[in-house]
Amino acid sequence: MTATLPTATDPQPGSTTTGSATTDTGTAAATATATAVVEPHVPGRRGRGGPDARPPAPARPLVRFRSSRPDLLLCGTLLLAILLVQGWNITNFPTLSDDEGTYLAQAWAVQQGEGLAHYTYWYDHPPLGWIQVAGLTYLPSLLVPESMTVAPMRFSMLAVSAAGSVLIYVLARRLWLPRWAAGLAMGLFGLSPLSVVLQREIFLDNLAVMWMLLAFCLAASPSRHLWHHFGSGLAAATAVLTKETMLVVLPALLVTMWRHSHRDTRKFAVTGAITACALIGLSYPLFALLNGELLPGAGHVSLIDGITYQMGRPGSGFILDPGSGSHGVLRSWLYYDTVLPLGGLAGAVLLMATTPWSVTARALAGPALAVVILAVVAMRPSGYLPAMYVIQALPFLALVLAAAAASVTHAVLRRHRAPGERRALVHTRRVLIGVLATAAALHVLPRWYEGNRTALTVDANAPYRQAAAWLGSEVADPANTRVLVDDALWLDAVHHGFEPGPGAIWFYKADLDPAVGKTLPNGWRDIDYVVSSPTVRRDATNLPTVKAALEHSTAVAVFGTGEDRIEIRRTDAESGS
Repeated sequence: MTATLPTATDPQPGSTTTGSATTDTGTAAATATATAVVEPHVPGRRGRGGPDARPPAPARPLVRFRSSRPDLLLCGTLLLAILLVQGWNITNFPTLSDDEGTYLAQAWAVQQGEGLAHYTYWYDHPPLGWIQVAGLTYLPSLLVPESMTVAPMRFSMLAVSAAGSVLIYVLARRLWLPRWAAGLAMGLFGLSPLSVVLQREIFLDNLAVMWMLLAFCLAASPSRHLWHHFGSGLAAATAVLTKETMLVVLPALLVTMWRHSHRDTRKFAVTGAITACALIGLSYPLFALLNGELLPGAGHVSLIDGITYQMGRPGSGFILDPGSGSHGVLRSWLYYDTVLPLGGLAGAVLLMATTPWSVTARALAGPALAVVILAVVAMRPSGYLPAMYVIQALPFLALVLAAAAASVTHAVLRRHRAPGERRALVHTRRVLIGVLATAAALHVLPRWYEGNRTALTVDANAPYRQAAAWLGSEVADPANTRVLVDDALWLDAVHHGFEPGPGAIWFYKADLDPAVGKTLPNGWRDIDYVVSSPTVRRDATNLPTVKAALEHSTAVAVFGTGEDRIEIRRTDAESGS
């Protein structure tokens, strides 16, 4: 990182200075690629000289992020605010999700040496994501084993949020954004109510975003060392193996690397990054091949079957169709924040449209392209749109929105007064920017306050805690009792003494896993209790054993009210009727 301004002879990103030998990757070129200016003013004339002419010295010494006190102070202050807001009430809001329980239970299986999952690993996602979760939660689970449940382990995601927030600040500075715009991008990324809600949850997408941000930071490195670009390819591969949907962002990463690499070494840099990414990425199908599980076959799972299932999931409809499931997901995003998704998308379009004329737009071409690609993918009429999909777009939305704000500010203020321009006009421009900034703050802050107040005060998980406590206190012999639960409560049941697998049964597996089906020869009659959560009731329609267990059971305890209630139901076989 550098806080210097370019001189009249500084080269643009990815180019060399005409008429001079500016090929040193550590001097003027590095200064130009990492400068903090938005639209640099280049007064004066370029220096002359033949091939032996020495490159002009930068206007000021190169200043790295780690040694820039203003950057460290601003980034550190914002980081503390982000961690405070995201950490406060993290165990109580939002409601525990089945996906969180799935990933954490699989991480628990890795910690226990039980394999890659608590049931048969069927290549639903690459396992690297929950292996990382296992690493993040290892020490807490070792010190306090009973804390290895979804709500307490959400605190591990604060480390991911912290790393991602710092990386987005560094990336913004490397993409020529001024200090205040980099701080804006970091604040948008970490303090938006949409970010606060989704980044608290144990989702693979959050880990993947952290790795992809690292890849972008290395791709835009001002030093332009080849190992930075190789490292970018490795980080990108790690992001994809954490959550495979990050594949769609790779073209945007390639654009960033192309823009910010040195002309003399660009081919080597890009080729090395692609090779590193491909070789690491191929380890996943190689793993399946070595286990004899690459191709479909009788009696085993396969990578091809997993991919076929993911690609063949029923679509949730066109995102702009009011009656579609995708539109419902969009409404849930906009419920928490309209500024970041819509403003970021508008900022991406603005940057893409002004790329030929704007230094800022050229520097931000990669993040802007990432926003456009993710938006196009989300708008597929036949695609499936999960609620956590927007997590992948959050950093790029924040970057392009901050960059658009910086571009507008520069266009209005114009860093240098034109000859003959009246001082009154300069003051008018400054007043206009002040009015625009105040209007934006008055529009955004009250809405963010309401959204974040919900996240900081509401307890949405009391029914889950009460249901888990009931299982631990009211079931006399948990070791010999079978209970169907969703994955959000599976680890709670295990910690209360239910046998993993045959005792505490993830409700999906009762119908979809042949190994579990063999332990239930009499179907629902072999089940003692069903914990009926919203997820269980919603999906029981397509699960015959679960549906029958619900129909042939009686509620013995109910926690919460309405659609969010959790019922402990004892089956008729257990009650003797």
